[in-house]
Amino acid sequence: MSYNGSANAGCLVSTDVCNGSCTKREVSVTSTAISMTVGIVSNTLALFILIKAYHRFRFKSKAAFLLLASGLVLTDFLGHLINGSLALYVYASQKAWETFDPHKSLCDFFGVCMAFFGLTPLLLGSLMAVERCIGVTRPLFHTTALWSHHVKSLLGLTWLLGLLVALLPILFQRSYQVQRSRSWCFFRLQGPRDWVDVLLSILFSVLGLLALLLSLVCNTMTFLALLRSRVQLDRDYNRHCRNTSHHSEMVCQLLAIMLVSCVCWGPILITGIVFSIQDHGEDQASYTHMLLVVRMATWNQILDPWVYILLRKAVLRRLFLVALRLCSSHFKFKLQWQGSTLENSTIEARSSVISKPDLICLDGPFLPDTLIQSAHLP
Repeated sequence: MSYNGSANAGCLVSTDVCNGSCTKREVSVTSTAISMTVGIVSNTLALFILIKAYHRFRFKSKAAFLLLASGLVLTDFLGHLINGSLALYVYASQKAWETFDPHKSLCDFFGVCMAFFGLTPLLLGSLMAVERCIGVTRPLFHTTALWSHHVKSLLGLTWLLGLLVALLPILFQRSYQVQRSRSWCFFRLQGPRDWVDVLLSILFSVLGLLALLLSLVCNTMTFLALLRSRVQLDRDYNRHCRNTSHHSEMVCQLLAIMLVSCVCWGPILITGIVFSIQDHGEDQASYTHMLLVVRMATWNQILDPWVYILLRKAVLRRLFLVALRLCSSHFKFKLQWQGSTLENSTIEARSSVISKPDLICLDGPFLPDTLIQSAHLP
């Protein structure tokens, strides 16, 4: 590749350039380590919460959603652990791929992990949206057809589909490509390619975009069904409201996951299609753009677990109570301030009423002594 030595070329020019390049590499290593640590801790916490909730609702309709959500968080956890470890190893080896990976086996493994842990969460998010749509619009079918072993089978098939797409370049003898930053591997988006390379990268992007589109359609249908059920009145009102609250919590989580996936993965999927169709070369603008969308995609696996940590009914209730307490204290302080102001104004009015008769005496009829004194005045 034409930029194989670009990572260390700057260090041969001058000491200042070397210091700047080494500082930038240290910052990259630090950011990678922090991202990996935060992602692992967040996904571990979310996985603990989901497993606890799954054991609580094991024989209810919410169990299927919690099982799929646990699979999604587990996938994100492994993605942070494996991809982060590979990235740190590449940085520790000074990005010298020719030295530590002459046969490109590590690059192929890195590319397979990037593709698998990138596409599988999108597929799982769409599967969760379909499951909730069926659970809200067809509850009887959901209860009779989607048992726990069925959901586990669907989860395994989704993982298998993601792995198959990630292994396609290896099966077609098209090795993954070291990207320009030399810190990760992915589909061939630059340099010499044939129609198979273009087809593989487009297939990955199209599947990801279709998963996002399916999530959008199913979540919209679920939201409209819940809105319709809110308007209609049932005979069993209390049970209806309780079920609707459970559905609303899960739909809020799905909407948040869909929003995070669209923001984080939408740009890199569209960029993959554009770069596959049009060869942008190795200019600085395309390099900066690709680096930006990749960093945005890595945030998807960090933000996903916080959806399950924060968007829970218990947490939302506590946040609502805290906000209500703050608002009530602010309102109480305002009432106290208004009461003290009113009390001060009342005291001032009373003091003015008490002092007013002295002024009235000056305007009223004069006392006898005053009349006598005024009579002797010239």
